[in-house]
Amino acid sequence: MQRLDAPADHAWDGAHPPAPRIAVLVPCYNEEVAIPRVVAAFRNALPEATVFVYDNNSRDRTRQAALAAGAVVRTERLQGKGHVVRRMLADIEADVYVLVDGDDTYDAAAAPEMIRLLLEERLDMVTGTRITDAVAAYRPGHRLGNAVLTGVVRLIFGNRISDMLSGYRVFSRRFAKSFPALAAGFETETEFTVHALELSMPVGEVVTAYRERPPGSASKLNTWRDGFRILRTIALLVRRERPLPFFALLALALALLSVGIAVPVFQTFLATGLVPRLPTAVLSTGLMLLAFLSLACGLILDTVTRGRMEAKRMAYLAIPAPDFALPPR
Repeated sequence: MQRLDAPADHAWDGAHPPAPRIAVLVPCYNEEVAIPRVVAAFRNALPEATVFVYDNNSRDRTRQAALAAGAVVRTERLQGKGHVVRRMLADIEADVYVLVDGDDTYDAAAAPEMIRLLLEERLDMVTGTRITDAVAAYRPGHRLGNAVLTGVVRLIFGNRISDMLSGYRVFSRRFAKSFPALAAGFETETEFTVHALELSMPVGEVVTAYRERPPGSASKLNTWRDGFRILRTIALLVRRERPLPFFALLALALALLSVGIAVPVFQTFLATGLVPRLPTAVLSTGLMLLAFLSLACGLILDTVTRGRMEAKRMAYLAIPAPDFALPPR
C-alpha cells in the first residue's frame, strides 16, 4: 500500500494487483487533548496511509496539535460532523477510506484487519463493532439508544449491521464516491448504514475495543438531542426510501380512525333514519379521503423511489470494485 503523497502507480502488470492508496479521515472539533494520540496511533498502525484531520471550527489548539503529530490538516467551516464527512469524501482521492472519530476512543490496531477484510472479500463498508467493559466509555443510555435505533433500521432495511452508530468505518472508493452525504450532524452514521443496505452493498464487521476518552477531553454527543435527531433521520429515510409502506400505514391509520368515528353515525342512521351528527359524518368522510390520498401518494412515490434507486445503483456501479494487493500479515 502507498501513501497519498507518493507517486500514484496503479498500473497492473498482469501478475500483481496495485497497492491501494489509504486515507485515514478524522473529523475534529475541540480535540486538542485526544487528537495527537489518534494521529500517532493510526500512523503507527497504518504507516503507508495518509492521516487527514479536518478541523470543524475548533476553539482550542486542535489544528496545531494535529499538525505537530504529523497529520495533513484542513478546515470545514460548516458546523457538524455530517458537513465534515461530506467535505472529506468529496476532497480526498483514495482507494480505501478509514473514518474514525478524533476522540481516541477507537482502537487503531483494528484498522489493518478492517482493511484486509474489505480487500479480501471485496466489500464496500466494514464497521468497527464496539465492545467495552468501561461504563464511562459506553454509557447505559447510549447502549440502549444504539440498540433501539439499530433494531429499527435492521427491521426496516435489513438485518446486516449490529452497531449502526459506530464512528469507526472503512469504505471502498465506490462507496465513498457514491454516498450522497445529506446529514449535517451525528446522523451521518445512520446514512452510511442505510445507503449500504438500500443498495445491497457487500458489508462486513470487525469487533474492536472501545475505551474512555483521555482525561481533559469532553464528549460532544448529547444523548437525548442527538438521539431524537437520529430517530428523526430514520423516519425521514423510511419515508424517502420506503414510501409505499410508510404511506400505506398512514392510510390504514386514517381509515381505521374514519371507520371508528363513523360507526356511531351509522348506528344512529340505521335506528332512526336520520344523521343528526352531520359534522362527525363529514369528518369521517374527510379522513377516508385522506386515507386514499395517502395510499395514492405512496404508490406514486414508490415509482419515483425505484427510479432514483436505479440511478444511485448505476452511479455506484460506474466506480470499479476494490481489487488491490493485500497488506502483509
